[in-house]
Amino acid sequence: MKIMKINPADNVAVALADIKKGEAVPIDGHTIIAFGSIARGHKMALCDIEKGEDIIKYGFPIASAKKNIAIGEHVHTQNAQTKLSERADYTYDHKTYPAPNVKALTFKGFRREDGRAAVRNDLWIIPTVGCVNSVAEKLVRDNAGLVKGSITGLKTFPHPFGCSQLGGDLRATTAILSDLVNHPNAGAVLVLALGCENLTMAMFQEALGSWNDDRVKFLTCQDVNDEYEEGGRLLKELAAYAASFKREDIPASELVIGMKCGGSDGLSGITANPAVGAFSDRLIAMGGSTILTEVPEMFGAEKALFDRCETREIFDKAVSMVNSFKDYFTSHGQVVYENPSPGNKAGGITTLEDKSLGCVQKGGTAQIVDVKEYGETVSKKGLTLLSGPGNDLVSATNLTAAGAHIILFTTGRGTPFSAPVPTVKISTNTALYEKKSGWIDFNAGGIAEGEETIPECGDRLLQYVIDVASGKETKAERNGFAEISILKDGVVL
Repeated sequence: MKIMKINPADNVAVALADIKKGEAVPIDGHTIIAFGSIARGHKMALCDIEKGEDIIKYGFPIASAKKNIAIGEHVHTQNAQTKLSERADYTYDHKTYPAPNVKALTFKGFRREDGRAAVRNDLWIIPTVGCVNSVAEKLVRDNAGLVKGSITGLKTFPHPFGCSQLGGDLRATTAILSDLVNHPNAGAVLVLALGCENLTMAMFQEALGSWNDDRVKFLTCQDVNDEYEEGGRLLKELAAYAASFKREDIPASELVIGMKCGGSDGLSGITANPAVGAFSDRLIAMGGSTILTEVPEMFGAEKALFDRCETREIFDKAVSMVNSFKDYFTSHGQVVYENPSPGNKAGGITTLEDKSLGCVQKGGTAQIVDVKEYGETVSKKGLTLLSGPGNDLVSATNLTAAGAHIILFTTGRGTPFSAPVPTVKISTNTALYEKKSGWIDFNAGGIAEGEETIPECGDRLLQYVIDVASGKETKAERNGFAEISILKDGVVL
């Protein structure tokens, strides 16, 4: 099969392999002659499309024709344009879909004292201010020998914030960092401050609320003679506490999995993203939880999500989330549709609607049970929408702070980064999987090649997640990668 028509209503199909000019391409019982060359992931017109007419993919409009488009012609930015505007009217048309039949599974995880499950037993050093990043990194190097037994890693997450911030930016930094301290994958945490920053230790401790003194310890560098000696002493105490946790059987229903895409291509919405959606439906069917974020990459695909909101109240929260993010764009003088990226376009994605309708495939068909703000943590079982931008590192940090044990990251072009939690890279195409074997953990490209179905790939991905939750390292973990980034909107003092 050389091209795929995703929905019966579509008037374009996606090339699954490069198509040459003049090549005869069979589809729907007849043959179309390619008007020009069409690269893998790009779109071909299945019929004549008049100027101003909707271009349909996934069963929804993804663009309008800028000029007449002939059957067999390459459909992309040269002849298609977005239909998005800053405002849209939404109606609640509740839809439900049957859940897949799945058997209950378990993974080998860690049970915390407060009852929460974890998939890693790391020691984390959380800098409250960028001034102590290098101190934190040296503490990691100097104390690498603490990683032994059931302790799975010693990590720190440098960032440039915590001082010279005001208002919303300072609150966002505080919320994200305190969420990281409270994350179950951290068996024990050293909070590292300088001593003169806006984000004072007292303020940070207030945001944390209560904590176990054996699990969380605090060090203000200006208060001690030798921060490396004192930090090493505290880390040894923390390691002794973390070492008491051992892997045990835990129901997979306790997993919280974040879902993210980046470096997308024209196959993202028909291979990796729907495979993640199939995984999400399966995990939720057994009682687990998934999180979908990247609000700007919901623009143009909102209805596909909003109709699955469990209640009218959740629908209203979802509408408010999308409109608030549109206001965020326009308040900075930006249009809401300044997307996709150059890499996305090179991979075959034409408009934001095109990108968004592929992006939301990660959410599967389950009901949306909650909507959370940036920096909030997940509190309900099922599929939660999380407000936040699409930027890969900001978004992955947001998912981690919200409570994701693992992040599934689909990509058509590849990326090496990782969030603080295991970040599973899923390729949309086999060529990427083979080319970047040091980055990619899981290949969904077989869907496009007819080697497996989306449900079969979802089943395989579910087992892979169980393996990662039980201790299998991702490629990024083997490389020692773990990073964060925090949303910034205001002034720097």
